[in-house]
Amino acid sequence: MAGGDAAAVDSGEKRLNELGYKQELRREMTLFKTLAISFSTMTLFTGITPLYGTSLQYAGPASLVWGWVVVSFFTWFVGIAMAEICSSFPTTGSLYFWAAHLAGPVWGPLASWCCAWLEAIGLIAGIGTQAYAGSQVLQSIILLCTGTNKGGGYLAPRWLFLVMYLSLTFIWAVLNTFALEVIAVLDVISMWWQVIGGTVIVIMLPLVAKTTQPASYVFTHFEKAPDVTGISSSAYAVILSFLVSQYSLYGYDAAAHLTEETKGADKNGPIAILSSIGIITVFGWAYILALTFSIQDFSYLYDPANETAGTFVPAQILYDAFHGRYNNSAGAIVLLFVIWASFFFGGLSITTSAARVVYALSRDRGVPFSSVWRKIHPTRKVPGNAVWLCAAVCALLGLPILWINVVFTAITSVATIGWVGGYAVPIFARMVMREADFRPGPFYLGRASRPVCLVAFLWICYTCSVFLLPTVYPIKTDTFNYAPIALGVVLGLIMLWWVVDARKWFKGPVRNIDEQVDHNGDGNGSVKV
Repeated sequence: MAGGDAAAVDSGEKRLNELGYKQELRREMTLFKTLAISFSTMTLFTGITPLYGTSLQYAGPASLVWGWVVVSFFTWFVGIAMAEICSSFPTTGSLYFWAAHLAGPVWGPLASWCCAWLEAIGLIAGIGTQAYAGSQVLQSIILLCTGTNKGGGYLAPRWLFLVMYLSLTFIWAVLNTFALEVIAVLDVISMWWQVIGGTVIVIMLPLVAKTTQPASYVFTHFEKAPDVTGISSSAYAVILSFLVSQYSLYGYDAAAHLTEETKGADKNGPIAILSSIGIITVFGWAYILALTFSIQDFSYLYDPANETAGTFVPAQILYDAFHGRYNNSAGAIVLLFVIWASFFFGGLSITTSAARVVYALSRDRGVPFSSVWRKIHPTRKVPGNAVWLCAAVCALLGLPILWINVVFTAITSVATIGWVGGYAVPIFARMVMREADFRPGPFYLGRASRPVCLVAFLWICYTCSVFLLPTVYPIKTDTFNYAPIALGVVLGLIMLWWVVDARKWFKGPVRNIDEQVDHNGDGNGSVKV
């Protein structure tokens, strides 16, 4: 290649070629657009809103508010570790590819196998979290629109709640199968919806509330509810109150998935990852503070006789603020719709991502009946079968809604452990590999890399562990967190398949550039990753 042409090659594309991949996607995304999509994927409302009420009840406002700060601090270690890896490997395969390449030719296939399956499990369960929480918000909207719980309003029973859950899952699957052009438009709307809607709620809610809680209450008040949760241990209550923050603060790997479409991805990919964490850290804390300062009566939030039937604390906070100021619930309904739409956009986006991960894994024969799930529609060019597989599994996850009260806790546990657990594989591989084998990108931690990766890995292990804990005592059939059993069975079967058969043929992501393209002669061409 001539010197002038080489100088014109994007730095991210050059590194992609060195890794054995040719540039196939259009590299047109700027840092701003990549950051915006990453922020939209993390989502402000969809993480905090559904778990806010339960987390608040475990240990009161102080634990919830400061829990966000603590979790944000450790999330930075994970983000920084991933940013360094992203700078070295700016590929769309991201976690899947990183795990294979960092673990080397011997352990790479197993690492990529574990990482891909964890990511697939996390994303499919993630669809369920959006469907459940979206149904929960819709239930509150219907109740307030029909006269509130005190005024004879209609509270959707379990069977109808399940119908709403399944309907959202079905709609997202249909749109992902037949309307990709519509999804492209909705992705842009979603980005601005999160930013503008979040800003409006954070600013408006405390201003509308007739009274606000004092700072001493928000930042220092600790209050357990053992008669409701069955948890009398202060330490255990605090641990569970952190779950809302741990559930909300992930998804920043979306920036890494876009690196093959981002200009200067070896630099802008890490910037987007860290910037999205910074933005959601500040924005999320502001949202938590807005809700907490606007509480009118803490005990009334959970009263089954209140206007929202004690089913959804953020809805009651919104209702109390607007009804107290204007003597009607119209403002609360509008803001609830803003929140509901964010769940709709989030579920649509996660369905797209989940189907792509399942398709990619099927392409490498990593899913049973891979020949079915890797099929692409000849005209629409979408992995339709993979989309419907994700929708079907998500529907199965939601069926216990009819009998169990902690379904959302279980689904969020599966989603968080799968998604965040996928981060652990490449981070652990980076931590234990020889430094001489790592080719750093522009964002390089140097000697700080191993300590940062160690803290990040331990934090991920802790996060996955706490999402397996019981959240309500005593443990009964309708309060049992079935996530440990579901994950244990699925992961056990996946690893059994690996030991018995898959290890013999699964090699992980496959190079798609001519083998002679080996710019640095460092042996990359001989590594089947």
